[in-house]
Amino acid sequence: MSIHKSYAVFGLGRYGRAVARELIDNGAEVIAVDSNSKIVEDLVGEFPICKCADITDYEVIKQLGISNVDTVVIAIASDFESGVMATMLCKEAGVGQVIVKCSSEIHRTILEKVGADIVVFPENDSGIRLAKNILSSGFIDIADISEDISIIEISARGEWIGKSLAELELRKKHSINVVAINQQGNTEIDIRPDTVIEEDMKMIVIASKKEIDKLK
Repeated sequence: MSIHKSYAVFGLGRYGRAVARELIDNGAEVIAVDSNSKIVEDLVGEFPICKCADITDYEVIKQLGISNVDTVVIAIASDFESGVMATMLCKEAGVGQVIVKCSSEIHRTILEKVGADIVVFPENDSGIRLAKNILSSGFIDIADISEDISIIEISARGEWIGKSLAELELRKKHSINVVAINQQGNTEIDIRPDTVIEEDMKMIVIASKKEIDKLK
């Protein structure tokens, strides 16, 4: 797989390492960062770009070149204050997508308010699974219904924009069932065939993993 986007992973515990490894294994450029020098020393040989740094310092964020990456994964749920600060600094630096690991719904609410684009719970989302989602260009895996069926969130594809669900015939052509549409933070579950797909829409769908892979 050829990956043209760049990433940074803050926090190299088990979860952060899993995210970084999966991204690197798929050809992505990753800046791996941790504040613990011992952890960084242990991983320097494994990760091409591995830095010991204070991610709560804006000058450090700039020096690391974080403003040039497409996505930052902040995997430091045990240090909530640092996670909040890092989220704010990354958004201030102009990072397009900031994904943050957290440990409670209260923390999720706060992180979203300070700019986190996606908040994940480590007990529900493995690091490898998160990395695969990031690499899947517009697909967010929500849950597995069975071994073969998943509920996922799909960004509107270019060829779908401006067409109604009836015109797209997603169920007939791809065996994809649209169960909700999210637009600008509002989720609509009363889906009509004449609903026209717009660029900022995300669709929650139920589909076979085989069909999902065809769309990626």
